[in-house]
Amino acid sequence: MQAGKLSIAELRRRVLGYLGQERPEVAVHAGVGLDAAVVDLGGDLCVLASDPITGAVEGAGRLAVQVSCNDVAAMGAEPVGVLATVLLPEGSGPEDVERLMQEISRQAQALGIEVLGGHTEITSRVTAPVVVTTAVGRVQRGRLVTASGGRPGDGLVVTKGVGIEGTAILAADFGQELAGRVPPEVLERACRFADELSVVGEALAAARLGATAMHDVTEGGLYGACRELAAASGVGVELWMDRLPVRPETRAICDAFGLDPAGLISSGSLLIATPDPEGMVRGLEAQGFQAFVVGRLVPEGLWRVTKEAQPGSGAQRRPFPENEEDELWRFLRSR
Repeated sequence: MQAGKLSIAELRRRVLGYLGQERPEVAVHAGVGLDAAVVDLGGDLCVLASDPITGAVEGAGRLAVQVSCNDVAAMGAEPVGVLATVLLPEGSGPEDVERLMQEISRQAQALGIEVLGGHTEITSRVTAPVVVTTAVGRVQRGRLVTASGGRPGDGLVVTKGVGIEGTAILAADFGQELAGRVPPEVLERACRFADELSVVGEALAAARLGATAMHDVTEGGLYGACRELAAASGVGVELWMDRLPVRPETRAICDAFGLDPAGLISSGSLLIATPDPEGMVRGLEAQGFQAFVVGRLVPEGLWRVTKEAQPGSGAQRRPFPENEEDELWRFLRSR
């Protein structure tokens, strides 16, 4: 199998049929597009999400906290804490453990959450650091938002831009190769995208503003997030390609490497379904978050549209790319 997330078909075939004994306390069970579980133990609902960081070394602790808390917040839940599992290869020193824990602690402090515990180990089973975090959050009854709540006719809103994380990775890791093809000041700005990978603030704001479904845009980019939200909600997607918020830095780097920004990993972006997309954009912008209307949910199919599909517009529909592989993984595999 290729590196990266399992396809939706393989996830259904190899994973989701093996979920143990169903419990009555579980309010939201594991499923395609559902990145967090919800457990009802009385009072507020408890929301839990786990994520590994396997490819990054620099900033792995910070990113591990961000991505799991993003999943919790995309359910409308306020993160409370994280459990952290840190696996380091043989030959690592005590200072390597401390560096990762300092990163985890600093990001937890930035989000106002506690490191609840976890596990640290030096093991021959890994050749590079692996950090896994499980985020724990809480949400009041009636305020839960899931990726399964979207309905045909809902508008789609994206925050910040597409390809945020992938742009930062490519600029940082392939800066020398991009030199001469992308101006140095563009690369410098692109590297700073790594400071924008949390969606906790905008997710909690979107939940208050009436989001019907949310999904953080991670591996597989905007295409992947749309696929998973559509699968969870049992709907289709119409994505208006001319309205995607692609930053100049992302465009320049993707053009240099022949990549599609909409398929590039994008932690830091949030996909929101809402019956009032323009109102959602206004509400988010009033709270300091960039947001853009990029499409709508339809009864079936995954469509890229050349321009906003209004009656008489002459817009042309094309299917989503068949390959679900993230553009970053495709690029790395080709090296």
